[in-house]
Amino acid sequence: MSHERAALEWLASLYSVETSFWDPVNHRVRQAAPETLLGVLRALGAPVERASDAAAAGRARLQEVWRRAASPVAVAWDGTSAGVELRLPASCGDSAVACALRLESGEERRWVTELAGVTAEEASEVEGERFVRKRLPLPGGLPWGYHRLTAEIAGKPHEILIISSPVHAYLPPKGADHRWGVFLPLYALRSARDWGVGDFGDLGMLMRWVGELGGDIVATLPLLACYLDEPFEPSPYSPVSRLFWNELYVDVPRIPEFEHCRPARALAGSASFRRQVESLRRAPLVDYRRAMALKRQALEKLVKCLFARRGERLAAFERYVETHPILQDYARFRAAGERQRRPWTAWPARQRDGDLRAGDYAEDARLYHLYAQWQAHEQITALCGGGRANGVELYFDLPLGVHQAGYDAWRHREVFALEASAGAPPDPVFTSGQDWTFAPLHPERLRERGYGYVVHTLRHAMEQARLLRIDHVMGLHRLFWIPRGAAPGEGAYVHYHAEELYAILTLESQRNHCAVIGENLGIVPDYVNPTMSHHHLLKMWILQFELQSDPRAAIRPPAADQLAGLNTHDMYPLAAYWSGEDIRARQRLRLLKPDGARRERRDRAAITEAVGMFLWQDGWLPRPSAKPIDIFAGAARFLAASPAPIVVFNLEDVWGERDPQNVPGSGRRHPNWRRKARFRLEELRRQSAVVGLLGEISRCRRPEAPAL
Repeated sequence: MSHERAALEWLASLYSVETSFWDPVNHRVRQAAPETLLGVLRALGAPVERASDAAAAGRARLQEVWRRAASPVAVAWDGTSAGVELRLPASCGDSAVACALRLESGEERRWVTELAGVTAEEASEVEGERFVRKRLPLPGGLPWGYHRLTAEIAGKPHEILIISSPVHAYLPPKGADHRWGVFLPLYALRSARDWGVGDFGDLGMLMRWVGELGGDIVATLPLLACYLDEPFEPSPYSPVSRLFWNELYVDVPRIPEFEHCRPARALAGSASFRRQVESLRRAPLVDYRRAMALKRQALEKLVKCLFARRGERLAAFERYVETHPILQDYARFRAAGERQRRPWTAWPARQRDGDLRAGDYAEDARLYHLYAQWQAHEQITALCGGGRANGVELYFDLPLGVHQAGYDAWRHREVFALEASAGAPPDPVFTSGQDWTFAPLHPERLRERGYGYVVHTLRHAMEQARLLRIDHVMGLHRLFWIPRGAAPGEGAYVHYHAEELYAILTLESQRNHCAVIGENLGIVPDYVNPTMSHHHLLKMWILQFELQSDPRAAIRPPAADQLAGLNTHDMYPLAAYWSGEDIRARQRLRLLKPDGARRERRDRAAITEAVGMFLWQDGWLPRPSAKPIDIFAGAARFLAASPAPIVVFNLEDVWGERDPQNVPGSGRRHPNWRRKARFRLEELRRQSAVVGLLGEISRCRRPEAPAL
């Protein structure tokens, strides 16, 4: 290894960057190229332009780390902490430290620690200066919360965030852990009253129906704000913000103002409007631009009526806006973006740098976004409260990232590494790797800013949902960073402070009584699953990943710490998988080469035969069968009777849907995130086969329950 490469790898280790990763395509360890490491290090803030800069940058980084007297964050599990890590010049190693701890409640505690009585954990020499590492003890019995410690060391104050957190995330009490539910994207949900896309009113109807069938859960894709005009990006995994809702899903006729707003009622009742709604309703794919434009026309009239009518509703709106100052900032950002019609990175400098003033946007656009978010909040809050009263809870999904041109990256840019994007290295499915196009969070800047963005993101979801899926839970540990301009596979893993992120997650989970599911599918480092178990995060069990060709053990059963399902939104439905239609489709989309297709068809034939035999022999099917609908019924009974605490079925599998909602890597070759469900909700309620299957799932899940 050359001196330059050695220095570059040393520098990477100081920034918690892995210099190699396992390549499962070629079955070997792959070294990150020097250009890749330099790009990732620059995105992290390292002062390097070329490999020859690495040695000097490494020395500077080492001095920076050791001269940072106190770690910016410490975790106190169940109120007890190992203490705050201190790195001190040897000359200060025996000094006194004056401590002031302000609890989240406002209470203050003060004390002085004599470091002479604290044993040094490590001594090091850095650039000729000797340092010692000691651990500043903290008082025990700390209440849960985010506390602020000021430690005065050698006459200089240091601010440290103390996260006092329960070890375990929230789990429902015993007796409430044998639940089942259905999944369907809200945009795909159809009803006789929709405006071309499912809305919160439709979601409420689905929840009530599932409750009538004995179910407990309705799961859907992220419901967060998206760009639906210019820019345009309807993917629920590329939201404008993880702090605000998607107003596309607001149920306009259920808004209280609608009853008294003549202009809005006249608009919705006009022949032209009804024709457009009916055209959108008949279309097999969601037309996001047209649907949002129609809904916005009505919402803009409603906000005008709100101000014209005044009264208690206006007072409630003003109270909501006043108590949510970040909403006012968001509304200005969205209104300014509509005037600019280009990403914030191309705005004039003042606006790009976060300073928006009156005149930078249209006032009616600002009011529209305030009102739309208020209504989304009101409807989701009513939905969650009403659903829980009916015994049905919402299962939300938290995307890993946000749109690079979105609000979060604009307002909170200091915690994003905007010179890189997150992705995944090559694997057997994506042999060139994946670039997910969003900027990763910066591990050190998150700590320096007290993880405020992460806390608010989790709270926004957990205040409503009672189950939250964390997309790509491995991201709590590490993410694959791709430098700007590099190919998808040319990246490197960057590590995060996992203990601190888990502490925030478990604390918010317990405070909001929200169970957490970690999406741990695919290639998972060996330390992830044990950590999830330790903190009581539920893992995922997906049927298509658990099948093998041995008829005696064709399905590996789920465990008591797994949420079980047949597939995910990124997979083909069961009927397409069983018939091999997914293999043919991926060939057409150029996602699968002929030799790979031949191998998959051979393996699939052996698996499907074995599974059909297994389900029959184990009593889950009355006779051996290879029909997809029979396999679904047998697999559903098998899962319903399993020890998995939660089982969620894709509603589309119940009627044998074959077309997927999303095909990763297909780009515009497949209508991702647009396909509506084949049947309206009212039609499903009348289909005896669908009702019968769901009822049977309920009876298998709870044998003591009476038949419907």
